[in-house]
Amino acid sequence: MTFVATDTQCAESHTWLTPLPLVRALGEFDLDPCAAHNHPTAKRLIILPEDGLAADWNGRVWLNPPYGKHAEQWLDKLDRHGDGIALVFNRLETKWMKRFLRNGFFCLSGRVTFLSSRDGFKGNAGTGSILIPFGRKNVGSILMSNLEGEWFQ
Repeated sequence: MTFVATDTQCAESHTWLTPLPLVRALGEFDLDPCAAHNHPTAKRLIILPEDGLAADWNGRVWLNPPYGKHAEQWLDKLDRHGDGIALVFNRLETKWMKRFLRNGFFCLSGRVTFLSSRDGFKGNAGTGSILIPFGRKNVGSILMSNLEGEWFQ
């Protein structure tokens, strides 16, 4: 659920919280493996220093992975898990991302406005974001949501 600008293994990270109305529009989630303290995106939150990538995942997953070179690893794990929705930058030109788009994807209108957990500053990610569903019911959750954007198959 968070936008983390640095490697998850680093002691210091820059955590950006996804607006809860975006998550709530998609339904209830069982697990957020990239959560921030006191930001209730799912029933179970995995918060640093616990390693959400190494943890066991159960149920429906909300994934806003650390952005950067490790995002592919997080999407790989969600793909293997098979039940959840990922929020990532709209980087459709990257070779590694294309394999995760086989069930379609949703381009959010505009840019997501994140909230810094450190100082409360609000700002957008500087680029567009997409939602990637893993599992058929998550395709339906996106299509039935009231989020503004466009679905691509």
